[in-house]
Amino acid sequence: AVQLVESGGGSVQSGGSLRLSCVASGITSSIYWKGWFRQAPGKEREGVAAIDIKDLTKYADSVKGRFTISQDNDKNTFYLVMNSLKPEDTAMYYCALTERSSAFCPLSVAGYRYWGQGTQVTVSS
Repeated sequence: AVQLVESGGGSVQSGGSLRLSCVASGITSSIYWKGWFRQAPGKEREGVAAIDIKDLTKYADSVKGRFTISQDNDKNTFYLVMNSLKPEDTAMYYCALTERSSAFCPLSVAGYRYWGQGTQVTVSS
């Protein structure tokens, strides 16, 4: 079975940085996009960043210039470096994978098949 394990969350002050990691295992299909999503209390889960097999990246407008997604296929791991964190970035962060490559929005929750359990990020002012 596919398993995704996130790590790297924590509590930081506004302006701080964190690096999230997502390690994938048990993958038997061809994954095309890897994404990071977040969900704050009382809000819907939203796409934050995504990266495809060619290293094409997509970012939500709210994180452009502050967050960077990357991948290390040799380690079956992908990352989200978050700089200049703001209190509104506080949320549970999830990593996800999908085999979809077309007719698909990489930041759409609905397009992803495999999900991790999440890691909490808390940014205080």
